[in-house]
Amino acid sequence: MRHRRRGRKLGRRPKHQRALLRNLACALFLTERDSEGEPNAPKVKGRIITTLEKAKEVRPLVEKCIAIACRALPHEEAAEQLEPDTERGSAMWRKWRNSREWQEWNRTIAPAVAARRRVLRLLGDKQAVRILFDEIAPRMADRPGGYTRILKLAHPRLGDAGRRAILELVGKHDRVRRRAEKPAFEKEPEEEPEEEAQEDVQPEAAAAEAPEQTVDEAAGEPSETTSEQPSEDEQAARRHPGEETNRPA
Repeated sequence: MRHRRRGRKLGRRPKHQRALLRNLACALFLTERDSEGEPNAPKVKGRIITTLEKAKEVRPLVEKCIAIACRALPHEEAAEQLEPDTERGSAMWRKWRNSREWQEWNRTIAPAVAARRRVLRLLGDKQAVRILFDEIAPRMADRPGGYTRILKLAHPRLGDAGRRAILELVGKHDRVRRRAEKPAFEKEPEEEPEEEAQEDVQPEAAAAEAPEQTVDEAAGEPSETTSEQPSEDEQAARRHPGEETNRPA
Protein backbone atom coordinates (compact mmCIF):
# COMPACT_ATOMS: atom_id res chain seq x y z
CA MET A 1 0.00 0.00 0.00
CA ARG A 2 1.18 3.52 -0.77
CA HIS A 3 -0.14 5.48 2.17
CA ARG A 4 1.43 8.91 2.81
CA ARG A 5 3.25 8.93 -0.52
CA ARG A 6 3.27 12.28 -2.24
CA GLY A 7 2.46 12.70 -5.93
CA ARG A 8 0.56 10.90 -8.66
CA LYS A 9 1.93 7.89 -10.50
CA LEU A 10 0.04 8.71 -13.71
CA GLY A 11 0.38 5.05 -14.77
CA ARG A 12 4.15 5.39 -15.31
CA ARG A 13 7.43 4.45 -13.69
CA PRO A 14 9.38 7.15 -11.78
CA LYS A 15 11.77 7.92 -14.65
CA HIS A 16 8.90 8.12 -17.10
CA GLN A 17 7.00 10.39 -14.70
CA ARG A 18 9.91 12.85 -14.50
CA ALA A 19 10.30 12.82 -18.29
CA LEU A 20 6.57 13.48 -18.74
CA LEU A 21 6.56 16.46 -16.37
CA ARG A 22 9.71 17.85 -17.97
CA ASN A 23 8.16 17.65 -21.43
CA LEU A 24 4.94 19.31 -20.29
CA ALA A 25 6.84 22.21 -18.69
CA CYS A 26 8.98 22.70 -21.80
CA ALA A 27 5.88 22.59 -24.00
CA LEU A 28 4.30 25.39 -21.96
CA PHE A 29 7.39 27.60 -22.21
CA LEU A 30 7.90 26.89 -25.91
CA THR A 31 4.43 28.19 -26.75
CA GLU A 32 5.90 31.69 -26.23
CA ARG A 33 8.40 31.26 -29.06
CA ASP A 34 8.19 33.05 -32.40
CA SER A 35 6.47 30.33 -34.44
CA GLU A 36 5.67 32.15 -37.67
CA GLY A 37 5.86 29.79 -40.64
CA GLU A 38 6.18 26.64 -38.51
CA PRO A 39 3.92 23.71 -39.42
CA ASN A 40 3.27 22.82 -35.75
CA ALA A 41 2.79 26.33 -34.37
CA PRO A 42 0.88 26.68 -31.07
CA LYS A 43 -2.71 27.87 -31.41
CA VAL A 44 -2.56 30.07 -28.31
CA LYS A 45 0.62 31.38 -26.68
CA GLY A 46 1.18 30.63 -23.01
CA ARG A 47 -1.35 27.78 -22.87
CA ILE A 48 -1.43 24.00 -23.19
CA ILE A 49 -4.30 21.50 -22.89
CA THR A 50 -3.76 18.26 -20.97
CA THR A 51 -5.54 16.13 -18.40
CA LEU A 52 -6.48 17.63 -15.06
CA GLU A 53 -4.19 15.28 -13.10
CA LYS A 54 -1.16 16.04 -15.28
CA ALA A 55 -1.80 19.78 -15.05
CA LYS A 56 -1.93 19.62 -11.25
CA GLU A 57 1.24 17.55 -11.14
CA VAL A 58 3.34 19.73 -13.49
CA ARG A 59 2.25 23.03 -12.01
CA PRO A 60 4.77 23.02 -9.10
CA LEU A 61 7.64 22.39 -11.54
CA VAL A 62 6.59 25.33 -13.73
CA GLU A 63 6.19 27.61 -10.72
CA LYS A 64 9.62 26.63 -9.42
CA CYS A 65 11.36 27.36 -12.73
CA ILE A 66 9.68 30.76 -13.06
CA ALA A 67 10.58 31.69 -9.47
CA ILE A 68 14.25 30.84 -10.09
CA ALA A 69 14.27 32.94 -13.25
CA CYS A 70 12.65 35.91 -11.49
CA ARG A 71 15.24 35.85 -8.70
CA ALA A 72 18.03 35.99 -11.31
CA LEU A 73 16.71 39.15 -13.01
CA PRO A 74 18.36 41.71 -10.65
CA HIS A 75 21.77 40.09 -11.18
CA GLU A 76 21.38 40.20 -14.96
CA GLU A 77 20.35 43.86 -14.90
CA ALA A 78 23.33 44.80 -12.70
CA ALA A 79 25.70 42.90 -15.01
CA GLU A 80 24.34 44.69 -18.09
CA GLN A 81 25.31 48.04 -16.59
CA LEU A 82 28.92 46.88 -16.11
CA GLU A 83 29.27 45.32 -19.56
CA PRO A 84 30.85 47.58 -22.26
CA ASP A 85 29.17 48.40 -25.56
CA THR A 86 32.08 47.16 -27.69
CA GLU A 87 31.79 44.11 -29.94
CA ARG A 88 32.83 40.77 -28.57
CA GLY A 89 36.37 39.86 -29.74
CA SER A 90 37.46 43.42 -30.55
CA ALA A 91 40.61 45.05 -29.16
CA MET A 92 38.61 47.12 -26.65
CA TRP A 93 36.71 44.06 -25.51
CA ARG A 94 39.97 42.12 -24.97
CA LYS A 95 41.35 44.99 -22.96
CA TRP A 96 38.21 44.99 -20.81
CA ARG A 97 38.44 41.20 -20.51
CA ASN A 98 41.81 41.51 -18.75
CA SER A 99 40.80 44.36 -16.43
CA ARG A 100 39.34 44.47 -12.94
CA GLU A 101 36.00 45.60 -14.34
CA TRP A 102 35.58 42.20 -15.94
CA GLN A 103 36.19 40.51 -12.59
CA GLU A 104 33.48 42.63 -11.01
CA TRP A 105 31.13 41.83 -13.91
CA ASN A 106 31.93 38.13 -13.50
CA ARG A 107 31.04 38.19 -9.80
CA THR A 108 27.79 40.03 -10.59
CA ILE A 109 26.64 37.68 -13.38
CA ALA A 110 27.58 34.47 -11.53
CA PRO A 111 24.21 34.01 -9.71
CA ALA A 112 22.29 34.48 -12.98
CA VAL A 113 24.45 31.89 -14.77
CA ALA A 114 23.96 29.45 -11.89
CA ALA A 115 20.19 29.96 -12.10
CA ARG A 116 20.16 29.21 -15.83
CA ARG A 117 22.17 26.05 -15.30
CA ARG A 118 19.87 24.93 -12.50
CA VAL A 119 16.75 25.38 -14.66
CA LEU A 120 18.50 23.60 -17.53
CA ARG A 121 19.00 20.57 -15.29
CA LEU A 122 15.28 20.61 -14.47
CA LEU A 123 13.99 21.07 -18.03
CA GLY A 124 16.73 19.77 -20.30
CA ASP A 125 15.86 22.16 -23.17
CA LYS A 126 18.09 25.17 -23.92
CA GLN A 127 15.49 26.93 -26.04
CA ALA A 128 12.89 26.67 -23.28
CA VAL A 129 15.40 28.04 -20.75
CA ARG A 130 16.23 30.99 -23.01
CA ILE A 131 12.55 31.84 -23.54
CA LEU A 132 11.90 31.53 -19.81
CA PHE A 133 14.68 33.93 -18.77
CA ASP A 134 14.37 36.41 -21.66
CA GLU A 135 10.61 36.68 -22.20
CA ILE A 136 8.57 35.11 -19.40
CA ALA A 137 10.57 36.12 -16.30
CA PRO A 138 10.56 39.91 -17.02
CA ARG A 139 6.78 39.74 -17.37
CA MET A 140 6.39 37.98 -14.02
CA ALA A 141 8.93 40.07 -12.08
CA ASP A 142 6.26 42.06 -10.18
CA ARG A 143 4.31 38.99 -9.02
CA PRO A 144 5.28 37.34 -5.71
CA GLY A 145 3.90 33.97 -6.83
CA GLY A 146 1.02 32.23 -8.56
CA TYR A 147 2.42 32.33 -12.08
CA THR A 148 0.07 29.71 -13.59
CA ARG A 149 -3.64 28.98 -13.70
CA ILE A 150 -5.63 25.75 -14.23
CA LEU A 151 -9.00 25.94 -15.98
CA LYS A 152 -11.21 22.87 -16.17
CA LEU A 153 -12.83 22.05 -19.49
CA ALA A 154 -16.45 20.93 -19.68
CA HIS A 155 -16.06 18.28 -22.38
CA PRO A 156 -14.02 15.16 -21.53
CA ARG A 157 -11.41 13.66 -23.80
CA LEU A 158 -12.70 11.40 -26.55
CA GLY A 159 -11.81 7.74 -26.18
CA ASP A 160 -11.28 7.37 -22.44
CA ALA A 161 -13.44 10.30 -21.19
CA GLY A 162 -10.48 11.75 -19.27
CA ARG A 163 -10.96 15.08 -17.53
CA ARG A 164 -9.24 17.80 -19.50
CA ALA A 165 -7.88 21.13 -18.28
CA ILE A 166 -6.00 24.18 -19.53
CA LEU A 167 -2.67 25.10 -17.97
CA GLU A 168 -1.77 28.69 -18.81
CA LEU A 169 0.49 31.49 -17.64
CA VAL A 170 -1.12 34.21 -15.57
CA GLY A 171 -1.27 37.66 -17.13
CA LYS A 172 -1.45 36.45 -20.73
CA HIS A 173 -5.21 35.92 -21.07
CA ASP A 174 -6.56 37.89 -18.11
CA ARG A 175 -10.02 39.37 -18.50
CA VAL A 176 -10.15 43.07 -17.74
CA ARG A 177 -13.48 44.19 -16.33
CA ARG A 178 -14.25 47.75 -17.26
CA ARG A 179 -16.25 49.66 -14.72
CA ALA A 180 -18.89 52.09 -15.87
CA GLU A 181 -17.95 55.70 -15.43
CA LYS A 182 -19.94 57.69 -12.91
CA PRO A 183 -22.14 60.42 -14.44
CA ALA A 184 -20.64 63.87 -14.06
CA PHE A 185 -23.07 66.53 -12.85
CA GLU A 186 -22.33 70.18 -13.60
CA LYS A 187 -22.20 72.25 -10.45
CA GLU A 188 -24.06 75.56 -10.52
CA PRO A 189 -22.04 78.66 -9.60
CA GLU A 190 -22.44 79.71 -6.00
CA GLU A 191 -22.61 83.47 -6.72
CA GLU A 192 -25.90 83.37 -8.62
CA PRO A 193 -28.09 82.24 -5.69
CA GLU A 194 -26.72 85.07 -3.52
CA GLU A 195 -27.54 87.67 -6.17
CA GLU A 196 -31.03 86.25 -6.52
CA ALA A 197 -31.48 86.40 -2.76
CA GLN A 198 -30.41 90.05 -2.70
CA GLU A 199 -32.85 90.85 -5.50
CA ASP A 200 -35.64 89.15 -3.54
CA VAL A 201 -34.79 91.15 -0.42
CA GLN A 202 -34.90 94.53 -2.20
CA PRO A 203 -38.56 94.25 -3.35
CA GLU A 204 -39.54 93.12 0.13
CA ALA A 205 -37.79 96.14 1.67
CA ALA A 206 -39.46 98.47 -0.83
CA ALA A 207 -42.85 96.94 -0.07
CA ALA A 208 -42.24 97.40 3.66
CA GLU A 209 -41.27 101.07 3.21
CA ALA A 210 -44.35 101.89 1.06
CA PRO A 211 -46.97 101.35 3.83
CA GLU A 212 -44.95 103.50 6.24
CA GLN A 213 -44.96 106.40 3.77
CA THR A 214 -48.72 106.12 3.24
CA VAL A 215 -49.28 106.10 6.99
CA ASP A 216 -47.17 109.24 7.42
CA GLU A 217 -49.02 110.99 4.62
CA ALA A 218 -52.35 110.01 6.12
CA ALA A 219 -51.25 111.33 9.50
CA GLY A 220 -50.07 114.62 8.02
CA GLU A 221 -53.23 115.50 6.08
CA PRO A 222 -55.48 116.11 9.08
CA SER A 223 -53.04 118.61 10.58
CA GLU A 224 -53.13 120.68 7.40
CA THR A 225 -56.89 120.68 7.31
CA THR A 226 -57.14 121.74 10.94
CA SER A 227 -54.71 124.58 10.41
CA GLU A 228 -56.63 125.80 7.38
CA GLN A 229 -60.10 125.75 9.12
CA PRO A 230 -61.37 129.30 10.15
CA SER A 231 -62.22 130.21 13.71
CA GLU A 232 -65.79 130.57 15.07
CA ASP A 233 -65.79 134.42 14.93
CA GLU A 234 -64.77 134.42 11.32
CA GLN A 235 -67.48 131.94 10.49
CA ALA A 236 -70.07 134.03 12.27
CA ALA A 237 -68.88 137.20 10.52
CA ARG A 238 -69.23 135.53 7.21
CA ARG A 239 -72.73 134.39 7.99
CA HIS A 240 -73.90 137.80 9.44
CA PRO A 241 -71.66 140.51 8.11
CA GLY A 242 -73.80 143.40 9.59
CA GLU A 243 -73.79 142.20 13.18
CA GLU A 244 -70.25 143.29 13.95
CA THR A 245 -71.00 146.90 13.11
CA ASN A 246 -74.23 147.04 15.27
CA ARG A 247 -72.56 145.67 18.38
CA PRO A 248 -71.98 148.18 21.18
CA ALA A 249 -68.41 149.18 21.75
